[in-house]
Amino acid sequence: MEPSSSAATCNRRKRKNIAPTAHEEAKRLKTAQEGEELLECGHSSRSQRISVLPDRLHQPITPDELTELLHYAALGKTGGIKQPSWCRLQHQKRVKAVNMVIVEGLTQSHFYKHYLTLRHLRTNYTTRLTFTPSSADLASGIFSSEVPKSACPFLLQKHNGSSELHKALRSHPVITKFGTQRRGLTAYVLTQEEMIKKHFPVKGMPGFEDYVCTDSVESVTDNSPLYGIDCEMVQTEKGYELARVSLVDSDGNCVLDDLVKPLNRIFNYLTRFSGITAAMLRPITTTLRDVQVKLRKLLPSDAVLVGHSINNDLVALKLIHQHVIDTSLLYRKEFGQRFKLKVLAETVLKRQIQTEEKNGHNPIEDALAALELAQYFIKTGPRQVVELHMEELWGYTIVEEESTDSEPAPTPSPRFADILQTLGRSVAFFGKRCDIDLDLSHQQWHNSDKEVLASFRRRTKCPFLSVLQFSSLSDHLRRSYPHQEHQGVCANLRDMCVVFAGPFPAAFSEREVRRLFCCCGPVRNIKMLNTTVRVHAEVEFELLEGAMLALKTLNGLDMQGQSIKVQRPVYESMLDLDLTLDTLMCDSLNASRLYAVKLNPSVAESIPCSPRVNGHTSDAKCSVKTANRLPSVKVNGQRSHPTTTTKSKLSEETLRETFGHFGTVERVVLLAKPGKGARHAYIKFESSEGKHAALSASQDLWKDKYLVCPSLTPPHLPSWVAMTTPITTADPDREAAEDEERTHMHTSSQDQEMDLTMGKLDCRLRKLFRSLPEGTLSVVVLLGHTSAHGYLPGLCLMEVKQES
Repeated sequence: MEPSSSAATCNRRKRKNIAPTAHEEAKRLKTAQEGEELLECGHSSRSQRISVLPDRLHQPITPDELTELLHYAALGKTGGIKQPSWCRLQHQKRVKAVNMVIVEGLTQSHFYKHYLTLRHLRTNYTTRLTFTPSSADLASGIFSSEVPKSACPFLLQKHNGSSELHKALRSHPVITKFGTQRRGLTAYVLTQEEMIKKHFPVKGMPGFEDYVCTDSVESVTDNSPLYGIDCEMVQTEKGYELARVSLVDSDGNCVLDDLVKPLNRIFNYLTRFSGITAAMLRPITTTLRDVQVKLRKLLPSDAVLVGHSINNDLVALKLIHQHVIDTSLLYRKEFGQRFKLKVLAETVLKRQIQTEEKNGHNPIEDALAALELAQYFIKTGPRQVVELHMEELWGYTIVEEESTDSEPAPTPSPRFADILQTLGRSVAFFGKRCDIDLDLSHQQWHNSDKEVLASFRRRTKCPFLSVLQFSSLSDHLRRSYPHQEHQGVCANLRDMCVVFAGPFPAAFSEREVRRLFCCCGPVRNIKMLNTTVRVHAEVEFELLEGAMLALKTLNGLDMQGQSIKVQRPVYESMLDLDLTLDTLMCDSLNASRLYAVKLNPSVAESIPCSPRVNGHTSDAKCSVKTANRLPSVKVNGQRSHPTTTTKSKLSEETLRETFGHFGTVERVVLLAKPGKGARHAYIKFESSEGKHAALSASQDLWKDKYLVCPSLTPPHLPSWVAMTTPITTADPDREAAEDEERTHMHTSSQDQEMDLTMGKLDCRLRKLFRSLPEGTLSVVVLLGHTSAHGYLPGLCLMEVKQES
């Protein structure tokens, strides 16, 4: 049959219950869908990722909220679970497994004290959030948690559908692959792994280097358009080559039907099967390249191609398309055998194709048959397809047995672990023997973290939901530091925010020291250190950046003819401080963040413009000024007043206007106490280039009374010091105890031993992460510390493992 007459026949067969403009509508929506995807992801990356919404960064995550994320990651919207309100998990449908590690005894403070040692955790997990510790067992709580009631009807329906299925059907190849429930088309689109296994053209795989890729989006939806395709080949001196291609849209309209001139000399036209003759191809000038260009233009970016053994068609077209449905793999037979398209069309569609009286196959007819077979399967559902065509296609009937059991079927459990197992997804716990609300057959008990890891890695297949509990480090802490480890960690971390300054004039007060150092950042505490001759002060900032700016800008400041010195405390625990700060500065969480301070004009005039301003060298020649004009500073018993009373206040609008010249500002976080205007802020650029451009222009920013430095404090911490301050009951001797800790808790032998222990933990977590399959949501929870006196917060680290 000639292409033109075939197209006319195809058009007469189109179904009238679907609008005839589906192809044009799909093309029209192509740009809009791409834009919506960009808005949803925030960037054009095709990779899976998890991120915390900016408004939730400063709020700790609770065990219930973490469980909510695990429910969504495992079951998704198709399971009736809503995306958590505090985070975004992109491409949830591609999550292959969920793995969680619970590390007992460790706090958020431990993580940042041993930040340099925990290389794997700080570099491979780009999402961190403070975790609220709980007295309840986290692992047991996750397994026994109940899925939301809104999702129960859907999930329990799936369970009931499976339990009521006749036992003869439970091992049917269609049921074992697709289940029993009717689902959208995305459930039947082949995964990349399946395409590789079935020898489909896949980008990056050997043998397909010269193939053309369609302009396809990363993922499709249940509303994406279906296109049926079929090709006919002839035999040439180089093998089989394309001679005709036909494409039909979801309405059954033929949108492409072209004869193609092979590049090489034809040996056999295979007319009996292809319908191609020498006379038909003689006037044809269309090449394979022409057809590839047409297909790229015709197919919307979210198109799903449907065909019968469609891998052969794509190879003939030398085309790579990401989203395909193969009807020979929908209507499955045992042992990998496949039905012929002719048989499926006759049995399911009640239509005769490829009849003997016709000279060869009609690719339009075959493409339409494949399309309608896929649409029928999706609309009807795998269970009904099997039940309706069991005898005709698979050759046997179901004989109902008389039931001897009159008891009603048990009500399925809505617990998370039970739901997953009902859906055929494995769950497992690895850890010390404990009271986990999970069947014993799914638990592996071991005495050490090393054995827990080894047991998990020995499994040939990763469980869909696995929870590993590491307890060895907690046991080590209890043995080695029975009373003081948590307090010692906090004291060491707070020292990173402390500077010593002086000598000050004899009449200098604590209030005046605070006014001077507040220009660098919010000050938590000041302790005056008075001797018989000179006055010094210990200044504790709330943020790491405050201490850094104080060292850069206030060291060497002239106070009434006397230069003050600003320096770090000298403890053994602070020997690696510079390296720690440099590593924090390079942390992926801080890559595009900047810390900025707006100075009062009077304070700015009192600080000399030196080569160290803003932490960057400068060739500017500036005269050294004294600090006699600081606001309300006592000089010789008299108070001096600034020449101007103008006060500096920051707003998001002014910061975006000032720093927007260096790059697109994504977010501004103002640091202000209740009832007071902000003078300190974090600025997050869309890229690190904006941050570096602002730092390079620090001298220009200084002219506008801005001090800037790279961000050091992790964005999920509103205050570095607040992280290190456990909530406890009032204690009048608390301050004295902290001072004693600072003096005596800096023992190098204990720190070295703890570093080695933390290094082993990091190594085990790295080995575990490497053993996880790609597409696994990996969660590491440092549980935190709870006691009768209060708690120290933990830390939750999350990442979706990408392709290596």
